[in-house]
Amino acid sequence: MSNLASLKLVASKKPRSIAPVLHRRNKLSTKLWEQIQFAKAQQEGKPFEPIKYRTVVDRETGLRRQVELPKRVKPWWFVADNGKVCVSVKYGSYTIELARGKPSVEVASASDLIKTLETIKVAVEAGELDAQIDAAANTLRSGFKSK
Repeated sequence: MSNLASLKLVASKKPRSIAPVLHRRNKLSTKLWEQIQFAKAQQEGKPFEPIKYRTVVDRETGLRRQVELPKRVKPWWFVADNGKVCVSVKYGSYTIELARGKPSVEVASASDLIKTLETIKVAVEAGELDAQIDAAANTLRSGFKSK
């Protein structure tokens, strides 16, 4: 019993579900991580092919099995009319406005692109874009409601 006496015991349980705000934040953070890895791979001249798993039913036997497939990642950056590279943050198919009327960040080079994506990822994890993520999620969700 003396071993347990040295520990700090608390009456806390593991939560059964995660709060929707944290779930959305983690989802966007994961997508930003993919964009950072994609930008790094492009800068090094290597392909970036994350793997996704898909369940497939064999028509002959009827058995279900998981198959590894390459995941398609589209870049969130583009070249603007003035020749500068701009980055937009997407939640699903919706582009998030980082400031009122400003959905993109202008960057000077590929190394700045990676730094910018990392800065946005830190801001998302800190909860600075929760209102914009919530608005994007509500807009996407409204498109799926039955009439």
